[in-house]
Amino acid sequence: MGTNIVVVTEGGPHIWAIANALADRFGKITVIVETPESKRALLTRRARKQGWLSVAGQLGTMILVRLGKRFFTRRADRIARESGLETAPRADQSILEVPSADSPEFLATIERLRPAVILLAGCRLLSRHTLAAMPCPVLNYHAGITPKYRGMNGGYWALATGDSENFGATVHLVDAGVDTGGVLHQVRGRPGPGDNIALYALRLAAISRDICIQGVEDALDGRLAPGKPDMPSKQWYHPTIWFYLWTGLTKGVW
Repeated sequence: MGTNIVVVTEGGPHIWAIANALADRFGKITVIVETPESKRALLTRRARKQGWLSVAGQLGTMILVRLGKRFFTRRADRIARESGLETAPRADQSILEVPSADSPEFLATIERLRPAVILLAGCRLLSRHTLAAMPCPVLNYHAGITPKYRGMNGGYWALATGDSENFGATVHLVDAGVDTGGVLHQVRGRPGPGDNIALYALRLAAISRDICIQGVEDALDGRLAPGKPDMPSKQWYHPTIWFYLWTGLTKGVW
């Protein structure tokens, strides 16, 4: 059964924690790792929608988060240890690399593997053409409660907007939108003392392993039951550096 499960990702400790949990439950799985999109291409695309001032502010926060991940390594290790997370690929993990999850190479890999279920976890948006070629259900793990916190940093935005009861994660079906597919499972929790925007993804992974397993089980058993939560829908991005610092100083949400 395990070889019929494919996880598609850019990688990262929180994603490996979920992949390893799936391997514990189902046996051997295949992980397809795509090359991350260049930051220049990402920011240029955003600037067309939001303007360069906003994107420059987001870039400032992205740089701060990148530096913060190095600074908070010990804290991340503690979260992983206390939660029983394995945050690195195992030596026997089957890993395949493609330039993009929306590329001919990816389609060829999927055609060869013929998986029974695909779980996207931290990869780029799939085009309608790619989705139409998928031979099985495609699920997505999203570190936020959808549809209210679609896009980036769902856990942070729930806290920053005073909506801490929606600090959580979602497993949903994938459609052509950004985290707009039918919801399969959601889980809510709380950040730990000292958590911040560089650590929320790992904290959410710790409480989300079960819903990822459940979503994959549902797909394998042919009992997917997507729903649409009664809440507003909004796509979020990285906070600008000035908003991030202001919210941290005034609300204690970092």
